[in-house]
Amino acid sequence: MKFSLKNKWVIITGASSGFGAAAATAFAAEGAKLLLGARRVDRLKKVAAAAKKSGASEAHFHALDVSQTASVKTFFDWAKKKIGNPKSAIQNHLHVLINNAGGAHGTDTVAEGKDADWEAMLQTNVLGLLRVTRAALPLIPRDDGASILNLGSLAARAAYAGSSAYCAAKAGELQISRVLRHELFGSGIRVSSIDPGLAETEFALVRFKGDVQRAKELYAGTNPLIAADIAEILVWVATRPPHVNIDEMLIKPVDQADMGKVFRRSMKVEG
Repeated sequence: MKFSLKNKWVIITGASSGFGAAAATAFAAEGAKLLLGARRVDRLKKVAAAAKKSGASEAHFHALDVSQTASVKTFFDWAKKKIGNPKSAIQNHLHVLINNAGGAHGTDTVAEGKDADWEAMLQTNVLGLLRVTRAALPLIPRDDGASILNLGSLAARAAYAGSSAYCAAKAGELQISRVLRHELFGSGIRVSSIDPGLAETEFALVRFKGDVQRAKELYAGTNPLIAADIAEILVWVATRPPHVNIDEMLIKPVDQADMGKVFRRSMKVEG
């Protein structure tokens, strides 16, 4: 039987835009109760408001920088108060954790790489994932259909030039997901890695350091994934029957055969 998300608590990191914001809307439509975290609180406020309109029974937000242990602690101290005592009732557990915060910074080769970019990618995609999951685990019930959903990337499985730290970071996410399935074996907690390929979000704009034209060129002539596609998949994974675990899911647009092999119908880019 499909697992119901109605009135279940869901935490989404990196919820201010992209996959995270779309996931907030999608889980809200299932009647979930949302706790949203990201650095851009002004955007979180808008996402939370939209989630309530979409059907969330509750939608709260709080600043969260997963690269900082103190910020993660503060966020989960707040989250615990919102959720209540997880030992008191089923509805006061955290049933879905979506580790979405991450991203890529720059396209330098190893020879020209910058410490700040490397450290940002490893802090958010790897250490941030570990910090958040460590803090969340005491709130997640055993044998009750709960899920940890980690956002990965095709980059975890396919190397390409100018992406050494990002590929390493996403490979780290994939291996952490696999390790968690060993460490949580017998707990009934489900762990999934959801790995998108070419997807049009703010990802490229951040990676290209605000270069709008370059970001547009990445998607020119293609029909890429959009955030709502991944959000729909996250909901589907979380609502499988409690005995079903979707270990790993690689999602690419039809126009993408592999990293760097993308079909383009037109190379024209609007200015």
